Amino acid sequence: MKLSNMFKKTSRRGYISLGEGKPAHMAPEVPEGLLKKCNVCKSAILTEDVKKGYYICPKCQNYFRVHAMRRIEMVADADTFEEWDKGLTSGNPLHYKGYEEKVEALQEKTGLDEAVVTGKARIAGNEVVLAVCDGRFMMASMGKVVGEKITRAVEKATGERLPIIIFACSGGARMQEGIHSLMQMAKTSAALKRHHDAGCLYVSVLTDPTTGGVTASFAMLGDIILAEPGALIGFAGPRVIEQTIGQKLPKGFQRAEFLQEHGFVDQIVERPRLRETLAEIVAMHKPGTYDLPEVEEKETQAVQRNLTPWERVQLSRDKARPVGAEYIEELFTDFMEFHGDRYYQDDKAIIGGIARFHGMPVTVIAQAKGRTTKENIERNFGMPSPDGYRKALRLMKQAEKFNRPVICFVDTPGAFCGLEAEERGQGEAIARNLFEMSNLQVPILSVVIGEGGSGGALAMATSDEVWLLENSIYSILSPEGFASILWKDSSRAKEAAGVMKLTADHLLKAGIVERVIPEPEDFNLETFTEVTDPMDDYISIFLKKYGAMTKEELTEKRYDRFRRM
Repeated sequence: MKLSNMFKKTSRRGYISLGEGKPAHMAPEVPEGLLKKCNVCKSAILTEDVKKGYYICPKCQNYFRVHAMRRIEMVADADTFEEWDKGLTSGNPLHYKGYEEKVEALQEKTGLDEAVVTGKARIAGNEVVLAVCDGRFMMASMGKVVGEKITRAVEKATGERLPIIIFACSGGARMQEGIHSLMQMAKTSAALKRHHDAGCLYVSVLTDPTTGGVTASFAMLGDIILAEPGALIGFAGPRVIEQTIGQKLPKGFQRAEFLQEHGFVDQIVERPRLRETLAEIVAMHKPGTYDLPEVEEKETQAVQRNLTPWERVQLSRDKARPVGAEYIEELFTDFMEFHGDRYYQDDKAIIGGIARFHGMPVTVIAQAKGRTTKENIERNFGMPSPDGYRKALRLMKQAEKFNRPVICFVDTPGAFCGLEAEERGQGEAIARNLFEMSNLQVPILSVVIGEGGSGGALAMATSDEVWLLENSIYSILSPEGFASILWKDSSRAKEAAGVMKLTADHLLKAGIVERVIPEPEDFNLETFTEVTDPMDDYISIFLKKYGAMTKEELTEKRYDRFRRM
């Protein structure tokens, strides 16, 4: 909402009243411009506090809309913005009555030529291209000039191999320009495809509102899509949807949080953290060389304790055993989680994002179990749905684009086998991961940290090497399932565990895994570093070895690994 429109004044010219319901002579009066009234929580607030507080109401945290140049001031380094393509005009392609006069009036009122400002700037010292929509100008609808300016900015970013960050705030297509406006959707998208194919980073920031043809083009094409809290994001507007279906929409529908839950937003970022977040994302995607620690290669140790296969199955499921999120926290720095498969949902059974390993950017993905019953229910006990596998693959393909190694932590009893999973194509999602991972042109490491059950595990373990913790398991399915299928008796799970050859010693001898990592006798968070310290060394060795290979050598070696099995 615009700052200039978020307040209601009394009828008394030049003043607002703080004493509603009281006689006029009893109400205190404040000079106009000093104190305003939020039209969401109705609180009286100092205008200066709003400006200093990132244009957020200090009482109810409502986000007000921000002018393009102020937005640039918030995120760019001081005095680094260089504006491009000022003065472009589209005329009146439909000869729509009053259109030119309206544009001229808005130009005079806003000081803008059109509804988007583009140019080059620096964020934390890193050069970027910016395109920022301004809702004051015809609700930042996308006419020919908006499409042209964004397209030119993308083309220049491609030519200079720079990241582009686009702040969307738009009502969609510009009706007064008709079909000419519609064509801007294709034009901007085509330019972004070339930028993508050149291996350049595009971050889309969705602000309130982002709707219509803008949502259906450049706004939703980011490598990384961020959104401000509570932003309205959708194709059709809520009023249009309600009129079409004849139903009242649920609370929160089409808001940023709704979009993240349904898989379309990587992260919701509060405005005070936005500059810092963008700076970190840009830095993570900056080309460079990285010096990993020098580590001496060690032979894989034999399995230490003499336990039965069933005892190891039980240990692989132990509630005290560290889970995927804890490995990410212990082994990596600057982890930034990304959400969603860009199709349907954000599956919490898989955590993924970008992080640093001794300074090197990597993509990290983990099948996630919880610590408590509530967390396990939320994460579906580590059993991913198709949306989870599609999220993982999306992040792997993103890693391939930016030449980042992929490190996966596997811990699942198996892929979820519910009704909804079948409806959304569980088998296809797993198959697609195997298909794409087999030829992914960056190093892939998979570490089985607990259970490695069936295709649900393999969908994150079609990699250059697979490592197993001493008391982890890796098998065709659970012992209970094996016994049920072959013997029609799930109570024989203990016996099945002995037949299945699912423990570390058997898997290492069979060449299914390349390394076994010993565990302390009582493996929990207090003894965690006894596993993660050597694992850190092993990861350094892996990244140096596979990072030195050409893409052809890497994919051929991975193919041969599975071909001989």
